[in-house]
Amino acid sequence: MRVRRVVAVALAALVAAVGLAPTAPAAAATADRWGFAYVDNPTVTSWTVLDTTRQWGTWKTAFPAAWADGVKLAPGRFQVRFPQIGAGARGVPHVTPVDRAGHYCTVVRWFQSGTDEIVDVQCFAPGGTRDDSRFTVLWTASSGVLPAGTAHAYVQGGVSGLVQSYVSTGAPAALAPLGVGQWSVQLPGVGLAGVLAGNVQVTAIQPNAGPRRCTVARWGASGTDLLVYVFCFDQAGAPVNTDFTLSYHRGRSVVGSLAPPKFFGHLASAAGGPTNDNSQLGVGVNTIAPLAPAGRYLVTFKQLGQKETHAQVTAQGTGPNYCNLTQPWSYAVDAPVDVICFDNTGTPAPYQVLVAFTSRI
Repeated sequence: MRVRRVVAVALAALVAAVGLAPTAPAAAATADRWGFAYVDNPTVTSWTVLDTTRQWGTWKTAFPAAWADGVKLAPGRFQVRFPQIGAGARGVPHVTPVDRAGHYCTVVRWFQSGTDEIVDVQCFAPGGTRDDSRFTVLWTASSGVLPAGTAHAYVQGGVSGLVQSYVSTGAPAALAPLGVGQWSVQLPGVGLAGVLAGNVQVTAIQPNAGPRRCTVARWGASGTDLLVYVFCFDQAGAPVNTDFTLSYHRGRSVVGSLAPPKFFGHLASAAGGPTNDNSQLGVGVNTIAPLAPAGRYLVTFKQLGQKETHAQVTAQGTGPNYCNLTQPWSYAVDAPVDVICFDNTGTPAPYQVLVAFTSRI
């Protein structure tokens, strides 16, 4: 009996020790936490649930009745609260205005409040006046190494240097200044050898809520490494030092997760091949068509209009032009995403675009 009691105590201690031991992230678990939302009314001055047809997040597994909400703090200043997924300053947010009048938005900060994650956004009219704007927003945080075949990576950096990064290959990202408002970002091993693949999104960060915009000046493959050049500008269109977030995804959604979601896609208007990809139909099936006025485009993601969905847009080019969504995308079998680009004065103008779209399933 005494032996049995000793064995029982030892076994209990072993189970407890195993239970307390930290577990390594699963190989395909990225993203650990994420949320996306659409701010359809940026004028509400009390916490208000955001459009429930265009939001979702990892909190939904344990808290299916919870919804992301938001509140206006000041002209153009709006906070979005993703419930039950707080992780401090980890991860990266992205913001895209939904506006035909040339507004643009920057991220002020993101932080944990209780169990929630809050993303603080400041939007501007052309010229830099703080002004309300509708916008889409996401936040995602990842860890772990992914098997070959798909990739996800992000960095937060700029004038502050490399603040944080995640690369699904496990290798470190690199960031280097090139001049005022210009940086190169290297993401090792995430691409396909000899061909440009995947999608990049970039968002300016300005902790004093000043007007900033960032673009993908150009991007390319060096072996399987991805090289991205980021240029940032102030309200006058002049190069300016600022921080930014940059994320990359290939074979995965813009939030970094996979299966779910199974319905996602992306398109780069300046490139072909695997930069135009669709999780359901493969490479090259998404379409882009010019609309009036010049600088407006209809990007159609075939067979991806499923359940709650999300879109992000980034301009590609070396100048201060920028790109928005014109309106919320409609729900059908296909997902038509209406994009418009502007010059520094807020006048519609042709420009290259990087567009990412995802469902939550």
